[in-house]
Amino acid sequence: MTQNTRLFKKTLLAVTVAFASGQSMAAGFQINAQSATGIGRAFAGDAVIADNAAVMARNPAAMALFDKMELSLGFESITSMIEVKDAKYNVNTPLGSSTVNVADTDDVGDTSIAPNIHLIVPVNDKFAWGVNAYSNFGTKTEFSDNYTATEYGGLTDVKSFNFGFAGSYRLNEQWSFGAGLDLIYGQGTMKRTTSSSVPGVGGQKILDVDKADGWAVGFNVGTVYELDENNRFGLAYRYSPEFTAKDDKGQEITLPLPDMAEFSGFHKIQDTKFAVHYSIQYIGWKDFDQIDFENLNQGLLKGGYSKDYQWQDGWHYAIGGTYYLNNNWTLRAGYMYDTSAQDKVTSISVPDSDRQWFSTGFSYHIDNSSNIDFGFTYLLGEDVKVNENTQLVPGLSTGVTATTHADAILFGLQYSRSF
Repeated sequence: MTQNTRLFKKTLLAVTVAFASGQSMAAGFQINAQSATGIGRAFAGDAVIADNAAVMARNPAAMALFDKMELSLGFESITSMIEVKDAKYNVNTPLGSSTVNVADTDDVGDTSIAPNIHLIVPVNDKFAWGVNAYSNFGTKTEFSDNYTATEYGGLTDVKSFNFGFAGSYRLNEQWSFGAGLDLIYGQGTMKRTTSSSVPGVGGQKILDVDKADGWAVGFNVGTVYELDENNRFGLAYRYSPEFTAKDDKGQEITLPLPDMAEFSGFHKIQDTKFAVHYSIQYIGWKDFDQIDFENLNQGLLKGGYSKDYQWQDGWHYAIGGTYYLNNNWTLRAGYMYDTSAQDKVTSISVPDSDRQWFSTGFSYHIDNSSNIDFGFTYLLGEDVKVNENTQLVPGLSTGVTATTHADAILFGLQYSRSF
């Protein structure tokens, strides 16, 4: 046990370094980056399936389903493909207005790596505890310096990393409960400049907040109900705090993060090799009403400023299937419909839409105690009409209209072992 604990501590340190040095984003604000198995089934049933230790990131009560120490670690690659097309940029002054066409761009997205690690340690047949590290939220878009509507493009880079500790208690053969704390580290960068065509202030910095960071604390609770060994349900809730970050110039960003709730079911069909599983997840994006800035001192915006977003609550509806081919191979697939967080206020710097997830994956069992998982998802977005306006100084404003489209390719690789 002591040797295994030392191994985990070394591995956790390596993952923490990767978090600090790498990028973590997706074509949207919420990241599902807890496991490769989840990617391979569109996260259908992930709050209750419990096929590896990564389940504690979705439902701490599911730790009660393990009777051995479980370690799971891996990474997710996220390639976002973001297109902004048919854009028109306008400048409005007391002397009149002018409008220019903006060239289409499709190089706004990026490829990022999001690592994860999870450890579950049963104490006895009633109690278990676990620790993990992964990411729940992040987004990054970066427009070229010569993009015409620069005050609406620029660089937006938001990252968050969860370091969690949780415990579970099995009440009886049917009911288990769990709770955990999340120590959340976040970092944000937002840079905007005015277009060179803006009279008087062309090419000047509007906003330059660089790598503002900070810490916050959240929590999660959950329960599992087992009808029998082949049928069970899970329900989980995660509280996400309002997050404040400060850069080395004293500038502050306050970012509200959404609470989440998830219901999952898992059913292995008797006398077959098939199982079906599903999830409904609520994401409280309505809390993301605005980003507040304080002590701005690096651009045209000085002091306090609020950027309105006025998002709406989102929902995930996922269904999947698993086929236990033989002792060595397990196959899985899933589909998710993911509703847009954006409502009436839209943005080219954080493009969003209703999205469909088409997922598949497999597990290869090396032996009775270890396996490797692979998951792949193609995320298909929709065209969204965007209309943004900004008042730079009294009597001088700009605006942009455009159509955005965001797709993404996700794949994950995971190693899991029982001790």
